[in-house]
Amino acid sequence: MFELPIQDPVKIFALTMLIFFFTPLLMNRLRIPGIIGPIIAGIIIGPNGLNILERDQTIVLLGTVGLLFIIFIAGLELDIDGFKKYRHRSLLFGTFSFIIPFILGMTFCLLLGYSIMASILIGSIVGSHTLLGYPIASRLGITKNKAVTTAVGGTLVTDTMALLVLAVITGAMSGELSPGFWISLSTSLVIFVMIVLVGIPIISRWFFRNVNSEGIKDFTFVMVVLFVAGFLAVVAGLEPIIGAFLAGLALNRLILDYGPLMNRIRFFGNALFIPFFLLSVGMLMDVSVLISEPSTIFVTLLILLAVFVGKGLAPYIIGKIYGYSNTEVKVMFGLTIPQAAATLAATLVGYNVGLLDTSTVNAVIIMILLSCIIGPSFVDKFGRELALSEDDEPHKSKEGPERIMIPLSDPNTMESLLDLSSMLKEENSQDQPLYPLTVVQKEGRGVEIGVAKAEKMLGHAVIYASGADMPVRLLTRVDLNVSDGITRAVVEERINIIVAGWDAQMTNRQLFGSVIDRVIDRTNQTVLVSKIGHPLNTTKRLVLVISQGAHRKPGFIDALGKIKKISTKLNCSLLIFVVKDRTDKYVSYIKEIKPTPPTTLIQVDTWETLFNKYVPKITPDDLVVILSARKGTIAWNYQLENLPGKLASANCESFIVYYPAEEEEVDIRGSRGTDIPKDFLFRKQDS
Repeated sequence: MFELPIQDPVKIFALTMLIFFFTPLLMNRLRIPGIIGPIIAGIIIGPNGLNILERDQTIVLLGTVGLLFIIFIAGLELDIDGFKKYRHRSLLFGTFSFIIPFILGMTFCLLLGYSIMASILIGSIVGSHTLLGYPIASRLGITKNKAVTTAVGGTLVTDTMALLVLAVITGAMSGELSPGFWISLSTSLVIFVMIVLVGIPIISRWFFRNVNSEGIKDFTFVMVVLFVAGFLAVVAGLEPIIGAFLAGLALNRLILDYGPLMNRIRFFGNALFIPFFLLSVGMLMDVSVLISEPSTIFVTLLILLAVFVGKGLAPYIIGKIYGYSNTEVKVMFGLTIPQAAATLAATLVGYNVGLLDTSTVNAVIIMILLSCIIGPSFVDKFGRELALSEDDEPHKSKEGPERIMIPLSDPNTMESLLDLSSMLKEENSQDQPLYPLTVVQKEGRGVEIGVAKAEKMLGHAVIYASGADMPVRLLTRVDLNVSDGITRAVVEERINIIVAGWDAQMTNRQLFGSVIDRVIDRTNQTVLVSKIGHPLNTTKRLVLVISQGAHRKPGFIDALGKIKKISTKLNCSLLIFVVKDRTDKYVSYIKEIKPTPPTTLIQVDTWETLFNKYVPKITPDDLVVILSARKGTIAWNYQLENLPGKLASANCESFIVYYPAEEEEVDIRGSRGTDIPKDFLFRKQDS
């Protein structure tokens, strides 16, 4: 039996690692931001819960490092260029977004009997925000919208003002508010800011220019900058998180957002230190206080009121000034309502210096939990509406050689996949070979046997391809994970299109199975998941299913051209079902995009109508193509994931799930320390 609380460091670390591993998985299944998981775990296992773990010096130490990491990354991720581009709007919005909640929060706390210092601190806490929903906006392709850029630029103002207030409040706690104090604090603050914002960039530029770039050395240098800046903040009479934030701003332009150094910083922070910080914050919450002290509930409600009213009024006012639509205002609200990084940091500091008691910490944690759920949900719901309402600007396919890869695992599907891949090739890419790929899992002594089997399958592919006059380039990869082997091959060979086979077997919570699902999730290239049950040359009709907003996809034009090409090469007619969208949006595309097979367009009002009325009419000679979308992007919904299973259960012999190419990587700024679910929609919204 274990003694509680656990004291053995190995057991403590083992338990925390299990928590950090499983809570994001659970939160993802519940479609809740992962930042909430460690906090809830801390509430449950902490000294005020089951008392499994103490909030001892180890937890406090690692949590403090995580606190500095989360604020440091906040400084690194701030969009300074975006702020400059819309500086007037961003400055005005950021000021409103901080001042209105600040005044409301401070007023409510003064009425509740809090001290002036505590009231000002709580006001600054509710005035800040974290761009937790920004990756969702990136997936939906609305990051260039002026309302979104205004909200992102305003974050620089709110975070800076919140931490400036924190600096003054904590400085005031260590001395009397005399003229001498203000002179001393102002002088030390100015000197400290000059050293960090002027000195660090000069030293860092010299380092990155003159010292050989090595992963460990670069990362260590950044850690020196981070913690020395925190130490200098303490010397200046400030909290170390002020130093961490300024260090992030100082290095903002020197560390590329998607470079290897930034990846290392995010990896160490998000995998270890930030989860410890979130766990330590959760341990501060005492649920029993909510029961024993009913006033805590009242405090919580007032803090929530300050946040939601204040953060709602700011985008409303800016929307009126600059003529933003209601949808844009709601997206701005969703982006700026989540309270996470600066809020958690200021709360912990306030608790440590004695300004905030346990009941206030409870109220703030509840506010964080609710805002982190509501904010991203707003961005997802109204961001989709915004994306669909913007003027249509069709995306052209990227230039460059067309390279088609066919991952092979079943010899029985090899020929149909090669035939389908051959149909997809453009006339100007006929000299490009097809890339049949086999991936052998690296499992001890079985590797050589696996490679031999793979080479045998590829040998059959060469024989079949040579008979059809298809140039091929054979690929074999050995990897611990099949999906990793495929994605690496995609990058190494500069693949544009992936054509994969599927056996139509549905697995629990997975659409096609772990391998294909991971490949779709980890790539931006076009992916065709195919179940070919009849010879393609016997196809009489190609049935295309298009969901609402598909024309907004970056790869839509290229996808429609490929599908029409398949129809033409099979000498079959094309029947298009447009579900929950107007057909007139697609008429011009169908006319302009070549080739032009005989085409019929039908508007379907609901997915249920498609399932019940049209799916039963599919014949064995039909080839069904579902123009799908990656989870969380525009045009995606749950019914697109249900359709392959319904087709399989309806004994549809042949169908293809077509995932168009995405334009770029998702911008994950704002999601520091957490996983953001790719779907916040309820199923009833997609019916």
